[in-house]
Amino acid sequence: MFPIGDDNSANHVTPIVTYVLIAINVLVFLFEASLGAGVQEFINTWGTVPADILSGEGYITLLTSMFLHGGWAHLIGNMLFLWVFGDNIENRMGHFWYLAFYLVSGLAASAAHILLNPESIIPSVGASGAISGVLGAYILLFHSNRVRVLMFRAIVVVPAWMMIGLWAVQQFIATFAVIGQTEQTGGVAYAAHAGGFLAGVVLALVLNMIIPRRSVY
Repeated sequence: MFPIGDDNSANHVTPIVTYVLIAINVLVFLFEASLGAGVQEFINTWGTVPADILSGEGYITLLTSMFLHGGWAHLIGNMLFLWVFGDNIENRMGHFWYLAFYLVSGLAASAAHILLNPESIIPSVGASGAISGVLGAYILLFHSNRVRVLMFRAIVVVPAWMMIGLWAVQQFIATFAVIGQTEQTGGVAYAAHAGGFLAGVVLALVLNMIIPRRSVY
């Protein structure tokens, strides 16, 4: 189930930050693609490795890893979600607070991943954690919006709370399913998704109280 659009009729602010974030992610990935066989070393250097963080090394990777991706599908999926949902959140929060919100959500996502995978030596990359925060804010602030999703070659319209809610349930189930596993293998960082989502909800609650309302969707 992939989102392809949502309600934006009352959008008064050009989502500059969302556009810039998408552009940076795409440009970084194109640079990765140009490295050829050296891409793995690049990811090992700039991705977040839980064991390194807990040993006091590589703190900068908590930020840089948000802009790395493991493949075209990884990149396109993340950017699609950011494109559909990010503009509403940016319109509500404003450019500065939205950027701060995005980055803090990404940091919280990495913290959750590290907490549940403290001994992992596999680099974690991707904007998924930060974008999960965007989804958390969206379900809180725009739960009644309609989202157009592509499902089984058909486009259907569903409430945002349903689409994002089902996604969130999947992430939490998957997170709890892998707790306690000792084998460290690559794959989807579900804990990062869950952590980013929860951070997004909490941050949106706080920011919604301190930022003057810009518009109502």
